[in-house]
Amino acid sequence: MSSHAAVAPHKVSREERKVLAGTLIGTTIEWYDFFIYAQAAGLILATQYFTPEGEDNTIAQIVAWASLGISFVFRPLGAIVAGHIGDRFGRRITLVLTLIMMGIATVGIGFVPTYASIGIAAPIIIVFLRILQGFSAGGEWGGAALMSVEHAPRHKRGFFGAFPQIGVPLGMILATLINLFLNSILTEEQFLSFGWRIPFWSSIVLILVGFYIRHSVEESPVFKEMQNLKKRESAPLKQLFKTNTRQVILAALIFIANNAAGYLVIAFFISYGVKALGMSRSEAMTAAIIGGFGWLIFTMLGGWMSDKIGRVRTFQLGYGFIILWAIPMWFLIDSGNIVLFTLAILILTIGLGPSYGPQSAMYAEMFPAAVRFSGISIGYAIGAILGGAFAPMIAEMILRETGQSWMIGLYIVFLSIISLIAVSMVPKSNQEIDLHPEETKEPALS
Repeated sequence: MSSHAAVAPHKVSREERKVLAGTLIGTTIEWYDFFIYAQAAGLILATQYFTPEGEDNTIAQIVAWASLGISFVFRPLGAIVAGHIGDRFGRRITLVLTLIMMGIATVGIGFVPTYASIGIAAPIIIVFLRILQGFSAGGEWGGAALMSVEHAPRHKRGFFGAFPQIGVPLGMILATLINLFLNSILTEEQFLSFGWRIPFWSSIVLILVGFYIRHSVEESPVFKEMQNLKKRESAPLKQLFKTNTRQVILAALIFIANNAAGYLVIAFFISYGVKALGMSRSEAMTAAIIGGFGWLIFTMLGGWMSDKIGRVRTFQLGYGFIILWAIPMWFLIDSGNIVLFTLAILILTIGLGPSYGPQSAMYAEMFPAAVRFSGISIGYAIGAILGGAFAPMIAEMILRETGQSWMIGLYIVFLSIISLIAVSMVPKSNQEIDLHPEETKEPALS
């Protein structure tokens, strides 16, 4: 069956709605936890955790961005462990475990004393908890992506797969809204003293809600069929690299540009607006929230488009747009005008959406069922290291060395060209495959 052929209308079932809600809410909570750290790294952590007495604040900010990136280094390890559990024991249990681990690490960060209180132990504890966040995030996305896509009818995989994707902008919006609210009701001294910790503490409530919802979702039908057919590999990771190394590399390269540009929206632009352009935190956060809504809308549009015109073409449109906009946007940003600053971010999301919305479906279609969880998780994690892990830090260093913000745009253009080439190497025929193991008959399973 062609994905472009006419198909009978599909009515979303009650179980499918539960799956979409479970992947969306759980992913939103997971990334809320991840992003409150990213925003704290841009606004708080440099001065309170990474600046010993008399040290240069600019260097401390670079170190704070590095602490944001260090967690990405541990994402592949999380992806390997979660991928093995997901391919051997199921998608659902992995989603629940990663959510709990992320929550423990996030709440813990909110209780860590500052450098002034406990000295060098403060940044060490912060980095350790950040590593736990990275380990968790490495396995979370793959499970959510597969739960949504493997429950989807073939002609709606892109649309279903966009639901865990919009958890990223929703998590960013939620994190920024809470920080914006606290910033509006607390004085500067109160926010710096304890207010910034409240989003970390509040994560416990969100996790309880997410755990309940995710635990109530049924296991992926593809995994159930693998169990019935007894086609679980004894060593999914070994099998993955024996047969699908090329796909893992392509998955990583496809993601790097979107992840790097996305982390500018998530963290760097707020810090840059406040520290370089003299905006208030409220102005910069409001701009990021508006950008987050644009990212959400265009991500859903990208998933829907990919079912209509193809995954590869949708990605190509997204990256082509980012290449064209990555440099000009800085001239709007540097105007210092909050309207133009916001508009620059919003326009960037027009490219971010199509290069992110179809990702779940495209990655699922790239790997055979028995190693699918491991394949997409590891590819995603490696792409995050090469892309967003150190993007804010690299942007800060480029700015420090050149004094020209548009040079950061050149960095994004370079990554976007790599990702554009990589996605163009994915066979368009992948979109026609059946994800169910008894019908695909891939060599990896024979």
